Amino acid sequence: MSQSPHNVTVEVETRYIDEQSDPEINRYVFAYTVTIRNLGKMPARLMTRHWVIMDANGKVQEVRGEGVVGEQPYLRPGEGFRYTSAAMIETPVGSMQGSYQMIADNGEQFLAPITPFSLALPHTLH
Repeated sequence: MSQSPHNVTVEVETRYIDEQSDPEINRYVFAYTVTIRNLGKMPARLMTRHWVIMDANGKVQEVRGEGVVGEQPYLRPGEGFRYTSAAMIETPVGSMQGSYQMIADNGEQFLAPITPFSLALPHTLH
């Protein structure tokens, strides 16, 4: 079995944004910084995003759209792209996961998975 020339990794760091949140009305805002790296052998462009955001009550928001932060970054082998965005949930703890649809220079489409990560107020997860 031949190894796929596509290997795009996704790392995420999160932080709670106190000044935009209001726990009294169940509004919890989290920033997330995503680093996308092309560790494969072929250049590829990020075409679309798909996020699944879940709060502690089981409420799910799905977000689909073109690109990220208004861009469709083109990543050559070894290159990376970093951006920061935000999500709002109704509980102090939640999670996000998803995928980016990529298209390689040879026309092949593939998904770069975003493994689940937590959204949590500081000191709420032990």
